[in-house]
Amino acid sequence: MSDTLTIALSKGRIFKETLPLLAHAGIEPVDDPETSRKLILDTNQADVKLVIIRASDVPTYVQYGAADLGVAGKDVLMEHGGAGLYEPLDLRIARCRLMVAGREAWTPQTRRLRIASKYVNSARHYFAEQGQQVEIIKLYGSMELAPLVGLSDLIVDVVDTGNTLKANGLKPLDHIADISSRLVVNKASMKRKHARVQAFIDRVAEAVERQQAA
Repeated sequence: MSDTLTIALSKGRIFKETLPLLAHAGIEPVDDPETSRKLILDTNQADVKLVIIRASDVPTYVQYGAADLGVAGKDVLMEHGGAGLYEPLDLRIARCRLMVAGREAWTPQTRRLRIASKYVNSARHYFAEQGQQVEIIKLYGSMELAPLVGLSDLIVDVVDTGNTLKANGLKPLDHIADISSRLVVNKASMKRKHARVQAFIDRVAEAVERQQAA
């Protein structure tokens, strides 16, 4: 598969919003990842494959060369750290915000605050910048429950509409980062397959600009 261009994607919103960008680059999947059990999808181009994996694993697959390129949210990339990756393009899709949320606004405390999040590194970094000592409790879902049952003082999570927070009596408090999906490229692939990778980046960049102008 050395001559094959492999693109790592995750199911759901990112996949759906990436499809028009891929189509502009002349790439269309033959199978639907929502119905197919295949983890490597063929496309209308014999030498282009799509690898379907968990969103949090995309940077790792690209870093180690198991995929040449990938699409990952900035929240995932911040948590990963970006080692071994180029991040040439903001795709401006799957937008949301990484926020601190809780029942009430917080002020710096002498006691150690407990923060529930799957974004352990981002949360630790943010509160360190505020001079606040924290204990991070790693959770993988239903983050809003943690303050309600006394597991944590605050949460750090991605927020889209804020409706889930509101429904559970929580408020978005501090803005950490604006999040959108980014195109990432393996550094070795950028050298070995430079012409193909750069052509793909250019076509996707065109598609992003067209979407923004529409």
